[in-house]
This record gives sequence, C-alpha cells and structure tokens, in this order.
Amino acid sequence: MTELQEEILKRRTFAIISHPDAGKTTLTEKLLLFGGAIHVAGAVKSNKIKKTATSDWMEIEKQRGISVATSVMGFNYGDYKINILDTPGHQDFAEDTYRTLTAVDSVIIAVDVAKGVEAQTRKLMEVCRMRNTPVIIFVNKLDREGVDAFSLLDELEQELKISVRPLSWPIGMGQRFKGVYNIYEEKLDLYTPSKQVVTEKIEFSDINSPELEEIIGDEDALQLRTDLELIEGVYPEFDVQEYLDGKLAPVFFGSALNNFGVKELLDCFVQIAPTPRPIKTEERIVCPEEESFSGFIFKIHANMDPNHRSCIAFLKICSGKFERNASYKHVRNGKMMKFSSPTAFMAQKKSTVDEAYPGDIIGLPDTGNFKIGDTLTGGEDLHFRGIPSFSPEMFKYIENADPMKTKQLNKGIDQLMDEGVAQVFTNQFNGRKIIGTVGQLQFEVIQYRLLHEYGAQCKWEPINLYKACWIQSEDMTELENFKRRKFQYMAVDKEGRDVFLADSGYVLMMAQQDFPKIKFHFTSEF
Repeated sequence: MTELQEEILKRRTFAIISHPDAGKTTLTEKLLLFGGAIHVAGAVKSNKIKKTATSDWMEIEKQRGISVATSVMGFNYGDYKINILDTPGHQDFAEDTYRTLTAVDSVIIAVDVAKGVEAQTRKLMEVCRMRNTPVIIFVNKLDREGVDAFSLLDELEQELKISVRPLSWPIGMGQRFKGVYNIYEEKLDLYTPSKQVVTEKIEFSDINSPELEEIIGDEDALQLRTDLELIEGVYPEFDVQEYLDGKLAPVFFGSALNNFGVKELLDCFVQIAPTPRPIKTEERIVCPEEESFSGFIFKIHANMDPNHRSCIAFLKICSGKFERNASYKHVRNGKMMKFSSPTAFMAQKKSTVDEAYPGDIIGLPDTGNFKIGDTLTGGEDLHFRGIPSFSPEMFKYIENADPMKTKQLNKGIDQLMDEGVAQVFTNQFNGRKIIGTVGQLQFEVIQYRLLHEYGAQCKWEPINLYKACWIQSEDMTELENFKRRKFQYMAVDKEGRDVFLADSGYVLMMAQQDFPKIKFHFTSEF
C-alpha cells in the first residue's frame, strides 16, 4: 500500500448540519474535546465566561450567539485524521452551507429531541440526497423532556425521507434520564450530568442478566428490554453499505452539552464513515488515489485575521498530494501558481502545512486570484461542477454614507461578494449597485462587516424586486429585443453576465411566454 493510500484511509471529512439551536456548535466543540484539540469547552451561551465557542470567531457571531460562516477544524483521533466543517444553522446563510456540502464526504445531522425535524434540516437533507451523501443522525438534548424515541424515529423517516436504524437507545429522558444503551458496542453508558467530565461505561452484552435491575432499577430495565426487542423486530440489521450509499441513517442519542453520547457517536463514526470519495468533473471522474494533484475552491473568506487585510481561499483536495512551494495550474486563468504559506485550520488559529492529502481542507492566501468554484491541478484542465449561487430573494440598493470612503466601500463590497456572502448586480438603467441576498440577516452582517473591517459606512434603500434570473439565448436578435424592451430591469452580475430583475411573479411569467427562445436560469451554474 502506498503512502498516499494509507493517508486517504485515515481521512474523515464531514459537516455538522442542523436547524439553529439544535446544539450543532456545542456538538462540534465536544468532538474537538475528545480529539484533544481543545481542553476546555467554551460555554456557547454564557456571557459571564468570556470564552466563546471555538468555531464562532467572527465578532458578530460572538455578539449574536449564532454561527454565520462555515469554519473548518482538523484534529487527530487515534489513527484517524478528522476534518469537521461547522456550518451556519441560520437559514439566511443557507447558501454557505450548501457550498460546504460539496466539500464533505459525509454529514452528521443534529436534531433537538423536543422540536424534532425542523424546516432548515429538511432543506439540507435534500442537498444530501441529491449527492447521496451518507448521513448519521444525533438526537440531542436528552437531559430535557422531548418526543418519545419511537415517534421521533418515525418522524425522521417521514420528514427526511430516509430509512433509520438506532445504534444507541435512551433510558428515560429529562429528569428521569439515566443513560443510553449502546447497541453498536453492546455497552451500557450511565449518565451523570457534567459539562467537563466524561461518563462511565459498563460492558454489558447480556441484556437479560438480572444485574441490569441493580443498575438502572426494575421499571427502566423492563422498559429497555421491551424497547430493544421491538427495535430488533421492526428495524433491519445495520448494514454499513446501505449507510455508505446514503440509503440508511444510523441514529444516536445523547446530550452534547453534558458530554454525553458524543464519544459513542465519534467511535462508531470513525469506523463506518466513508474515506474521501471519487468526485465528478466535467471531463471525467477523479479518484483520490491518483498521483496527480487536484482540488477546488469552495469558499473564500476575507479578514480572518482583523489585523491583516487578507483573504483566504478554502481548498478541498480531491486527489494526489498537495505540497508547499510546488507549482500548480490555476485552470480558469491558465497560470501556474506557487503557495509558500498554505495553512491548516483550527477555527481561527492557523498553522502552515508542508503537505496535505485528499479529504483535507487547506487555506490559500488570496490576493484576488480566486473565485468560488476555481480548480487547481498538477497541470490537467479539470472543472469541478456543482457549486451553485442561488437566485437571491431580497434586494436593496446599497448607497455610500460617507463620500470620503468610496474606495474602501468598493473594495469591501468586492471582497465580501467574492466570499459569496451575497450577490451584487449593477443596474444598467441608472448604474446603481443592488445587493441581493437569501435572507434579511445578511444585510446586517454586510453593513456590520463593511464598517468594522473596511471602515466604510453604507446605507440601504428599498427596491421592489421579485427575483433575479440569469438569461441566455442562442438567438441573438431575440436577446437584443428582450434587453431593449426590459432596459429598466436589466443588470449585470460580477462576472458581467446578463441578469433580468423581475419585479413580480406575473412579469416573469409573461416574459417567459413572450420570449420562448430565451432561457431563464435561477442558479448561476448553467
């Protein structure tokens, strides 16, 4: 076995996704705690302790207590090298999450036991289904009262449209929560509420032994045996291949805040989760074991370090070995590039790496060379597909509130748009800039970051628009006619492509009927 194959087998790259407040950031922290990457978990919610969650490092995230940008964290666990991407749960930042899902091999979904499956989780699951990404479900917050475990499993199957199989089972919940029985390893885990200590485990393969009563009491022992019998009867045996094909989701129960059930999840995860998988490009399928290096940029982040005005492009390595100071081809502009200081991440802390392997995510310092979706290779022309920009649904004119700072404002808008925070359109009728976003919160984030990172003040002005669509046509005369007739509603995006800004659903529908030869696209990837 070559060194490359060995390294590939050690890699596990995954994202944690959920609805806001299902405990995703807390779960990420606890996984890092077990990996020895951090020593004290930051209390996410508590403002008394000035230690905020490791993965939420942007100023605005600390103030709001939510995650607004995907962060990457790598650590070693036993023989495995694990890369976690913690994604924003808030729906206004869904686009960042969709892009992140193109860079991972599997996903862990956190579900709040009291709230069950929520809207955002459903949407994200659709993206996983499109790509057949393997999914593990972690049912969180069992130290609170919530939905009965069997009803919850039914809800997961119906709402997420995937078969489930519990690999651990709760004993009571809320005040009566005593622990979980680990079906996968046949062990009993007893629960003592503590945010810092890890709970004791008891080897327990014979569930019918009378010892069970002594440990958890008669009533719970009876209940557990009945439940387990029912599980064996109702759910098929756990099949790893079904999980890897994205057809079956194993389910774990626990309480991330109290460190409970997280290690069980991690131990099972490293054994069954997929290693980096082959990735489809426009030209061919790229396998991780290939000698030749390739990778793509799925995210760009400005100002990771507020003291240095720098952009960082996040590169997911798809095949071969990446080496520092080697020359690689930037496919879009055909140039060869060298990187003297590529970095590995632990949220905001960065360390320089000399080499990286498929599945790893590294940061490349960016001075404006990269766009989301760019490919780097050892020389071959490859184009990775599938990093979409969605059509925005909210629009505002952005105006300069301080004429002395025009240059800073323009630079700020450029960098933030490269990052994919939102999209900018220039109206051809009056030359004004329009910002389009997926959610209201993004306007606040843009305003906040322009002020704090670029020293530029902007103000928003309302504009009434329904949707932005990219237009394209074989028939040039028809395209020119359309642009003439809709002159007031035509704009160009950052790449200079034509965009039609429809001010109502009716107008859009009529345009599609009147101009049958024009294609209207709702994502920029066509």
